[in-house]
Amino acid sequence: MAALSRNESEEIAERIVLLEPRFKEVVAQFGPCPIGATPSRDSNFAALVESIIGQQLSIKAADTIIKRVKKLGGGKLDPKILGEIPAIKLCGAGCSEHKTRAVRELSKAVTSGQLNLRSIRSKSEEEIFELLLPMHGIGKWTVEMFLIFQLGRIDIWPVGDLGVRRGWEKVHRLKEEINPSELVKAGEKFRPFRSHLAWYCWRAHSI
Repeated sequence: MAALSRNESEEIAERIVLLEPRFKEVVAQFGPCPIGATPSRDSNFAALVESIIGQQLSIKAADTIIKRVKKLGGGKLDPKILGEIPAIKLCGAGCSEHKTRAVRELSKAVTSGQLNLRSIRSKSEEEIFELLLPMHGIGKWTVEMFLIFQLGRIDIWPVGDLGVRRGWEKVHRLKEEINPSELVKAGEKFRPFRSHLAWYCWRAHSI
């Protein structure tokens, strides 16, 4: 998929506001969404490791642990190096036992050739879910974040993400929490650019 131009991102933002005028203020404040327009500098492996570490953590806490793990790996997230780091050291860097096992198993799967991440960009979302979900510690949210921020897929709707739900609730001034299944239905009219919708929900939640 070709990278989105700024004009295309602006057109998507305008379309979101047209479909739901309540997003007008958020779009005006934050401008066009960068998803699909700005290529990731991380390797696919590094992006997955960061998603695993970031599960159920604040951005600040996740960044701190990622920096520690990178330091253990000589400044980078490399599968061969991480696969050889003792579990006790990864735990000492702040990874839970569950995440430590996930990082080590992912590292070994990549270095052994069991998991090929180099050709993953050419696969469909369904194929990527089938490829990654069997891996220990990689759930739906982790794959969704990988699809959005690493591969730049613009029609992912991560209703299980708390920030997305809270942002939606804030924009719509809801007094009660929205159910993920309700949010799935609410997002249907925003196809095929629901990743951008999610980004604006995150931005709204941050205000």
